Amino acid sequence: MKLQFLIITLVTISLVSCNNTEKKMLLDKVADKELQIAELQEQIEHYQITNNSLLDRMADLSVINITDAESIKNSLKGLNTQFDYIANLNEEIEEKDSINTALVSKLKSSLIDFDDTDIQIEVKGSAVYVSLSDNMLFKTASSTINKQAYKVLEKVARIINDNNDLNVLIEGHTDNLPISNNNFKDNWDLSVIRATSVVRLLEEKFYVAPERMTAAGRGDSQPKNENDTKTGRSQNRRTEIIITPKLDQFFELLLAEELAG
Repeated sequence: MKLQFLIITLVTISLVSCNNTEKKMLLDKVADKELQIAELQEQIEHYQITNNSLLDRMADLSVINITDAESIKNSLKGLNTQFDYIANLNEEIEEKDSINTALVSKLKSSLIDFDDTDIQIEVKGSAVYVSLSDNMLFKTASSTINKQAYKVLEKVARIINDNNDLNVLIEGHTDNLPISNNNFKDNWDLSVIRATSVVRLLEEKFYVAPERMTAAGRGDSQPKNENDTKTGRSQNRRTEIIITPKLDQFFELLLAEELAG
């Protein structure tokens, strides 16, 4: 306001001794100066508001003492550790998925000459399933492996032997019709012995390391189809070779996380 008053006083003195043209020029200059003064005042008010806001924030920040700051620092460190852990798990999962994809491709190309109704290959969960029909592997109610099935098992064994990072589970499955001979106590018995027959052949003839294999019998507890038709029962009588990438590193990560927690 003092500045405006001073300008007006000087202009008034000047106007007394000026003609009309000069008076108009002086008045225009006054108007410009007044506009500039108004803009400067707005800027000053803005800076005052900003300054007050900063002072308020500094007051809030001053509440955080050394202990609080250390706690925040530790929390951030913990979050970074969690992010690293999740990233490592994702890498392990991606590696497992890529192994399964390559494995399915190799199996399908190796077994392309065999009937699709006797061999099915698919990924379920974290494993690759090679399902072999009862008609191809065994005679009815028998655990003796048919000779024509040797070529299939040889090709599967070759892929297993070429990849040391794979574990193998052999599962025997039956339909729900009771077994009708004296060689087996029931379907559980038949399914287990069929699984061990496949394991023995893979070990003794095709040199798959026994420590990499597990034999299991499921009986009729996990049917693929209904057992009320001949076709359904035929599909349920099968042996599954379940191939899983070793997850040692994956479980090491889980164990490390538990110990860290």
